[in-house]
Amino acid sequence: MSDAETLCNEILKLDPSIRFAGVANNMGGLIAAKFRNGLQPLLTREEMESYTIKAVLRMKTREDYESELGKTIYTYALYEKVKRASIALDSASYSLLMVSFDTASDHEAIILDKILPILKRQRLRGAK
Repeated sequence: MSDAETLCNEILKLDPSIRFAGVANNMGGLIAAKFRNGLQPLLTREEMESYTIKAVLRMKTREDYESELGKTIYTYALYEKVKRASIALDSASYSLLMVSFDTASDHEAIILDKILPILKRQRLRGAK
């Protein structure tokens, strides 16, 4: 099992409202993806790969404003069926952690209090 797969499994264990965890490389390739047990994915593998490329591109465009706004910590989208977050990673190998949540979840608390501390411990996020 790769480090990215191990990370995805660890993220899924943090909260029962987490549906999916995936890791993308700097080119937008989906290098690891894990779903909550028993979950029927909303996207096909091809759709997930396309979404991943676009998510990495969107995050890269945000870098243009980091000198004024500070580094992006995470971005978030609320859909009718799911909440999705993209968390920027400080890694030569990994660009982005993507996590989806049930719509009733408290995604911000999960990200700030559970996911970011793991990423900091594993040196995938800086001190902030």
